[in-house]
Amino acid sequence: MNGNIEFKGSYALLKVSLGPGEQVKVEPGAMVYMRGPIEVQTSTGGVWKALKRTLLGGESFFMNTYISRGDGEIGIAPELPGDIEIVQTNGTLFVQSTSFLASDPQIDMDVSFGGFKSFFSGEGIFLLKLEGYGQVAISSFGGIRMLELGPGDSITIDTGHVVAFDGSVNWNVRTFGGFKSTLFGGEGLVCDFRGPGRVFVQTRNYPAFVEWIRSLLPRETGSR
Repeated sequence: MNGNIEFKGSYALLKVSLGPGEQVKVEPGAMVYMRGPIEVQTSTGGVWKALKRTLLGGESFFMNTYISRGDGEIGIAPELPGDIEIVQTNGTLFVQSTSFLASDPQIDMDVSFGGFKSFFSGEGIFLLKLEGYGQVAISSFGGIRMLELGPGDSITIDTGHVVAFDGSVNWNVRTFGGFKSTLFGGEGLVCDFRGPGRVFVQTRNYPAFVEWIRSLLPRETGSR
């Protein structure tokens, strides 16, 4: 995937250049523009996997693959304001459902169970599992940062800030501190990661942002 990121930071745009016969797999609704002899093919990628993506991972049932018949270009952008990172995948990459943007066509997408504790607060308990060797474009809410963990290195991250992580990383979800810290400390659930591998975090917490917006809306009153 020959991609360049423009306007990196708050309102990033991924520009992918395609030569004759080259392809890119794109999240439905993410295409901003395309030019040149590009055609789109929409498929499920397998009915069972599509059902799991839709019912468990919150993703679209269909996936779009853009194929260039000459020299072409496609602009791709995420739904939320934030950053984009192109990640080289060498095996397995776990991604929260709202953060997948595009990938090389050979990358396989499935859904993985994240445990009975809601892994991403407000996002559900299932993660997208991307397998293969190639590039994946992930998006974030706010800025995105890659944290490299060496063997045995550990880090604790609020679940609402986790974007993606390598399959080589061990992880565990737990409550933040004791009972009072969980209820009143404003953190809720956190995730402990242990290397080796990469963890990608976002600077803003989307579930917390949604709750803040809801708090500003007028409350419904019962009929009198």
